[in-house]
Amino acid sequence: MLRHKLEEVLEYLHVGGSRSRQGRGRTSGWWTWRWWAKVPKAAPKTPQFREISPEGELRLNFHGGQSRAWVSKARFLAVQAGSQSGKTCFGPVWLHREMDEQGEGDYLAITATFPLLRLKMLPELQYEFVTLFRWGEWKAADKVFESHERAHGAPAQRIIVGSATNPESLESATAKAAWLDEVGQSQFKREAWDAVLRRLSLSRGRVLMTTSLYEFGWYKLEVYDRWRAGDTDYEVIQFDSIMNPAFPQEEYERAKATLPRWKFNLAYRGVFARPAGQIYDSFAATVCSIPRFNLPAAWPRYVGHDFGPNNTAAVWFAQDPVTGFLYVYRAYLAGGLSAYDHAQKFKQMSQGETIVKRVGGAHAEEGWRESFTAAGWPISEPREREVEVGINTVYGWHKRNALFVFNDVTLYLDEKLSYSRELDSTYQPTDKISDKSRYHLMDSERYLLSDFGPERVVGTNQLVEVKRYWNPEGPRRSRRFRDRVRR
Repeated sequence: MLRHKLEEVLEYLHVGGSRSRQGRGRTSGWWTWRWWAKVPKAAPKTPQFREISPEGELRLNFHGGQSRAWVSKARFLAVQAGSQSGKTCFGPVWLHREMDEQGEGDYLAITATFPLLRLKMLPELQYEFVTLFRWGEWKAADKVFESHERAHGAPAQRIIVGSATNPESLESATAKAAWLDEVGQSQFKREAWDAVLRRLSLSRGRVLMTTSLYEFGWYKLEVYDRWRAGDTDYEVIQFDSIMNPAFPQEEYERAKATLPRWKFNLAYRGVFARPAGQIYDSFAATVCSIPRFNLPAAWPRYVGHDFGPNNTAAVWFAQDPVTGFLYVYRAYLAGGLSAYDHAQKFKQMSQGETIVKRVGGAHAEEGWRESFTAAGWPISEPREREVEVGINTVYGWHKRNALFVFNDVTLYLDEKLSYSRELDSTYQPTDKISDKSRYHLMDSERYLLSDFGPERVVGTNQLVEVKRYWNPEGPRRSRRFRDRVRR
């Protein structure tokens, strides 16, 4: 273990005097850590933030952002920063220290995709644990690093390396700490995050997340927003690309001058900015993503559906008959089952609820609707066939802040916040939906809401009186109206 190779002398130094800023984000001095260790003299040239003296002394030259991350005590630590700012090279060093402190056992190193694993994470881990410290060796067939030190006939420590595109591969490990790289990418699935938390639950292990920003997804909801809300288990450390002393000032200024502001903030600053092309930019998550409460039994319920052999989806809505507001309270996404099996699950999940109407599928998918109807779960065809018309209908509900979602319906929120249009070469939105096959819950919602007018309670035959509160954040203005409601 590292404890046997280090003198365990960490000296915190501030070199260069004043911490006053020069330029944008660069400090005049260095926050320098000295980590004393004997390193083989034959080790190849190190990355810039590592220096090795002729005597074998390893010196870690952390910039200000890395130093803040190093001293953080948060259990869930996120480093969200600009491109080439020194995030990925920091990960192995942090993980190495955790391994020294926690001792024998398994540890995790997970990145978004297998290409990123090969190009970024694996070389950094190999340099730290194999080349530099000769701590152990890489077992490519098993995708693990194993320490040379043995305990009970097995490696004393292991680093299990994986990709978030295959969360199931993480389920067998019980880990003591984890480093997760590029968690902000869409390919880093929420299921992988949940799997990591389960693997760390026994040890209450720490997590380091390093990422640039790409979209509004689960990372913002589960990490960034929790930190902003004051959860002391979480800490987010943000810094610009220019915080890295090796990053060219002129490149930073060029990007700032040529890129749209939102793109520059995401890519070079690590600051959340609503991306161009986000379809439901009218969805105010801070207002309309709410804690779960007990829905009154008298409220009518509706279910929207999308069909497919691998991704059958459903979204449940309840409607307040007084305000007309809709509440998303359940979502379902599964594959590999027959229509009959899906229908039985829907019935079980909806037990005790009065489902007024079920809507879903394209015009050509009548066969699916017939199969579900035969299984005792009748589904009707949507009133509106045009995708863009349906999107506009949902957009209007969000614009009025009339559609709320329980914040534990994470499958729905993940899709809602990342649902976007493709961008052209000038970063302008096109008419095409980006990765359209991914958004089955959004299709389910669109199908259902095509049956809703802006102020109509669906599924009853009687006259209803609805009081509309147009803006939950502002003065409450109501309007009375009567409307004959159709099934």
